[in-house]
Amino acid sequence: MEINILILSAGRRVELTNCFKAARDRLGIEGKVIAADCSELAPALYFADEMRIVPRISENDAYISAIIEICRELKVRLIVPTIDTELILLSERREEIESQTGAKVLISDPAVIRICRNKIETQKYLEEHGFLVPRMITEEEMDQDRVRYPVFIKPLDGSSSIHAYRVETKEELCTYRKLIGNYIVQELMEGEEYTVDAFLDFDSGLISVVPRLRIATRSGEIAKGRIVRDEEITRDVTRLLKELKPIGHITVQCMKTKRGIEYIEINPRFGGGAPMSVAAGADSCENLYRLLRGESLTYRDRYRDGITFLRFDASIMLDEELKYEGRRL
Repeated sequence: MEINILILSAGRRVELTNCFKAARDRLGIEGKVIAADCSELAPALYFADEMRIVPRISENDAYISAIIEICRELKVRLIVPTIDTELILLSERREEIESQTGAKVLISDPAVIRICRNKIETQKYLEEHGFLVPRMITEEEMDQDRVRYPVFIKPLDGSSSIHAYRVETKEELCTYRKLIGNYIVQELMEGEEYTVDAFLDFDSGLISVVPRLRIATRSGEIAKGRIVRDEEITRDVTRLLKELKPIGHITVQCMKTKRGIEYIEINPRFGGGAPMSVAAGADSCENLYRLLRGESLTYRDRYRDGITFLRFDASIMLDEELKYEGRRL
């Protein structure tokens, strides 16, 4: 059985591309890993078996049409989104894509995506379902100068920690409110920060939950991390995901504070550090291949505990015609 997988917005997702290829080869599956991006200079394109250039996500109809064309041409079985800005579009047009191509889109229902993509909706959902979150500061409190500093401000639909700031004074808060425009302001959390990689099958059945300590980050993405078998975090995230019912690989950010497990955000997609959990034994890429060839999966928590990952940059060289000759620097 041939299983071709299309990774969208491939960008710098070299690790993820290689994880899919490794899982395919390990399982002895025939098929290609295809990477698509709007830029021919996206590094992950040159590690895939096939590459395709597509319109920008903002060109909604053209973007969806390009995906459908690629899936038909290359007989794609699974479409994997990787960045926040494409999630709502793909979720809303999933039925159209799937009916015209026969490929599955690894995307949760629109209601789930809307909760995760808007920080205020995330806050409301978590509070209503009994999960801890830092208290949201109201506009009235800010306008009447009734804020206890420091606080934290971030965009409602942001990602990669862009325009996310610790705020120490009223003057800073005024500046950031004007800069960001649509924002959420919360009390500042203090504690150890964790990213939790989870995987759920196409029916939202939970297969794995792996917490990892965020030792260091760069531009909002983990640079150094350690797998930590933390039962308190695992139980709480398990309860959350059984309530929310997303599908596929989910990345949950939380912090262990004096109050308990407090949530930062829920990303319904592969996060940049997901290959760490894959390497530790919770292989979401292998899980997807198994599901696509008709296997049923059950929950398993067999992964290596205590291992540390250090991420770094690497370079590849393209020739004068932007052809990759296999040379890495």
